[in-house]
Amino acid sequence: MKVLRTPDHRFENLEGYKFDPHYMDIDDGHGGNLRLHYLDEGSRNGQTILLMHGEPSWSYLYRKMIPGLVEAGYRVLAPDLIGFGRSDKPSERGDYSYQSHVDWITQWLTNLNLSHVVLFCQDWGGLIGLRLLAEQTHRFSGVVAANTFLPTGDVAPGKAFTDWQSFSQTVPVFPTSKIIDGATVSRLSDEVLRGYDAPYPDETYKSGARQFPLLVPTTPDDPAAAANKAAWGVLSKLELPFLTAFSDKDPVTAGGDKQFQKLIPGTKGQNHVTIINGGHFLQEDKGEELASVIIMFVSDNQLSSKE
Repeated sequence: MKVLRTPDHRFENLEGYKFDPHYMDIDDGHGGNLRLHYLDEGSRNGQTILLMHGEPSWSYLYRKMIPGLVEAGYRVLAPDLIGFGRSDKPSERGDYSYQSHVDWITQWLTNLNLSHVVLFCQDWGGLIGLRLLAEQTHRFSGVVAANTFLPTGDVAPGKAFTDWQSFSQTVPVFPTSKIIDGATVSRLSDEVLRGYDAPYPDETYKSGARQFPLLVPTTPDDPAAAANKAAWGVLSKLELPFLTAFSDKDPVTAGGDKQFQKLIPGTKGQNHVTIINGGHFLQEDKGEELASVIIMFVSDNQLSSKE
């Protein structure tokens, strides 16, 4: 496996991103190692909040949320998925699979020996994070899901997703920051766009970002369909507190919150939230509000106790 590593200077002086890097070496599954980057902010004795990003973002997406969560007394962890952010980037698209992404983050989670975790997940952060939740339920105490889903391939994807999938595979230059800018309600500044482009000095660093749209299960015979169905078997019985906080202006995941509320027992009795004037990347549009939603969720469900 040929692995690329973004030079550190690319991450210097990024707007709003004043966090110390942390790294862990994990098994790449092929006899080598990959370096996974993550943020680890706040009190080690505080309630642990795990922020999972998606495609084609990285932990930079959470720079507006982390300060408020730390101020509330929490420990905040935000990993960069392999292929994104400051994490290593296998150069061949065939190096990436849905299962490999789950395995890599599972290693990280296990090595940190985390418990009593509140998961916040959006986009692919949910496709991976909800698998972690189902497969290591004992490590979690609650979930906040925003603009995400866990597909099994039994329902055909909507036009918004198929259009995105087609675009991602045919555009000559994968415009990382412009993709994020186009999926927010607010317009992003040039400095913020630079932050989203920072991990990718050129197109060779974008294999993971290019491959992600093809890894979403869209047919029942997809390689990940069986594992996601098994995950749903667990989630459909899950009593852990589960809150939805979807935005009102995301055509890709519209209605997904209602599906979670219908199928997961832990959603019952929760004060589910609709984030007004939020696009797909609602962390950009309404980051501070989302942090407040998590804080209220933890308080309402008395999740800060680590008994």
